[in-house]
Amino acid sequence: MLRCLYRSSMETRDTSTIGILFILIGMIAISINDVLIKQLSGGYPLHQLVFTRSSIGLIFSIFLLQLEGGWGLLKTSTPGLHLLRALMVVISNMSFFAAIAVLPLAETTALFFAAPLMITLLSIPVLGEKVGPMRLLAVLVGFIGVLIMQRPWQSVADTDVNRIVLLLPIVAALTYAINQVMTRKLGVSSKASALAIYIQVTFIFVSLGFYMVASDGRYAVDAENGAVIFLLRAWQWPLAGDWPYMLGLGFLSAVVGYCLGQAYRVSSAATVAPFEYIGLPLAVLWGFAIFGELPDLAVTLGIVLIMGAGLFVFLRERMLAKRITRPTNMRR
Repeated sequence: MLRCLYRSSMETRDTSTIGILFILIGMIAISINDVLIKQLSGGYPLHQLVFTRSSIGLIFSIFLLQLEGGWGLLKTSTPGLHLLRALMVVISNMSFFAAIAVLPLAETTALFFAAPLMITLLSIPVLGEKVGPMRLLAVLVGFIGVLIMQRPWQSVADTDVNRIVLLLPIVAALTYAINQVMTRKLGVSSKASALAIYIQVTFIFVSLGFYMVASDGRYAVDAENGAVIFLLRAWQWPLAGDWPYMLGLGFLSAVVGYCLGQAYRVSSAATVAPFEYIGLPLAVLWGFAIFGELPDLAVTLGIVLIMGAGLFVFLRERMLAKRITRPTNMRR
């Protein structure tokens, strides 16, 4: 009996470590992907970039699928749930990328980081995971940080961008949170490579739909909103110097899809979600180093609150894990 308890606690810690490793790799890939999207947003429509990255990413994902077991892994008894999950990813990504074309990288990323907070909350009713009052309080503090970055005290005339654009990262956060909780639910019977392929294929079909309707750019001609222009401008054949960026987007798309899917498959959502906060300092770093952007006081305060909340949740999780594996507890 004691051996079983010990083995169970060790397996829990091992899967948590693996999940954390995958989430860190995925977040680094996401941060570089965001830089490339922002870099290319001035010359290409969003749906063209999505089509290109997903088409290339699909090739890498198929390779991973073969390593994990082959085409048979794509069979599923819940195609509707997989489609819904994939659509959540599409909405999340396109909302976030549309915002990135207008807002500073650090600010967009910081607003999006309502997602890990939402994941922690959604994991309670959907996955039946236990999140104590201390961690719930930390989540509340994180939401206060997100609210500060929305600057509700400013009038519409005082804001540099449309309020709708400021809400786009929040829409992205909510749909991303729903996706990740569904990943944890579906991951019991689906491999990470299969989950990634479902998403890549959905991206391709959605972007082709945009191409059929708006590839000539007619809907962006009279538009004044930068996010709308980015979404609906005409397709352009990539310049020779942009092809490496396009290929990089495809590779990163496969890495992100696999690593995030694997992280939420093998570990608790409440455990791995706080580690997504590494995306915040990375966004500040890339925004300053590449685009010369620095967050203002409101964004800085919001980042501090969100990262502080995430760090507390992590430390609390580790403390509870140590209690479980103490010899005194094992004897009981």
